[in-house]
Amino acid sequence: MSEVLYNIEKEQIIDSLDNWIELREVRNELEHDYPEELEEALKDLKFRIDSFDKIESYYLNSLNFSKKYL
Repeated sequence: MSEVLYNIEKEQIIDSLDNWIELREVRNELEHDYPEELEEALKDLKFRIDSFDKIESYYLNSLNFSKKYL
């Protein structure tokens, strides 16, 4: 998987591997949050909302990259 992520970064689909890993980790935390950890879940959710533009750019970059091969 690390080789795939390296290539995705190399093709400029993502801006940095560190950013991708951080977004993935927060997503995983949200997936496993429990009601007693509401404050932490809200903080993670706010981070994801604040990161929407970055996530959207990754998506659009992926679409543009795939058009080369379709």
